[in-house]
Amino acid sequence: MYLEKAKIIHISSHQDSRGVLSAIEENKDIPFAIKRIFYIYNIKDNRGKHALKDTDELLIPMAGSFTVRLNDKNSSKDFLLNDPSHALYVPRLIFLELFNFSKDAVCLVLASEPHDLSQYLHTHEDYVSYLDKYKP
Repeated sequence: MYLEKAKIIHISSHQDSRGVLSAIEENKDIPFAIKRIFYIYNIKDNRGKHALKDTDELLIPMAGSFTVRLNDKNSSKDFLLNDPSHALYVPRLIFLELFNFSKDAVCLVLASEPHDLSQYLHTHEDYVSYLDKYKP
């Protein structure tokens, strides 16, 4: 239903003797304007475990590795993120969970909307119930 819209996006990178430079342009490299940026690190437990009604996100593994499980009402798919030049685009209305973090993992998230707790679906049951009523 929504899961097929999620995808790995290759981030343009340029390398020379000084190192690697990677850049992302909103509405060009990613299909949304960036309204919020946050990152998680020193991670002790699984993260996510929610869906967002109105927000698209791009998850970038800045260091280390972790797994992202995406699911909609009908199916699920796991993505191993371990390369900062490969980001995961997660459209709105997909339930996600992040787990299997390496000790050094850092996840940078670009979001299409500011933080709004009222837009969160905190359990998979709430998510499925919302989708059953949702009319795009």
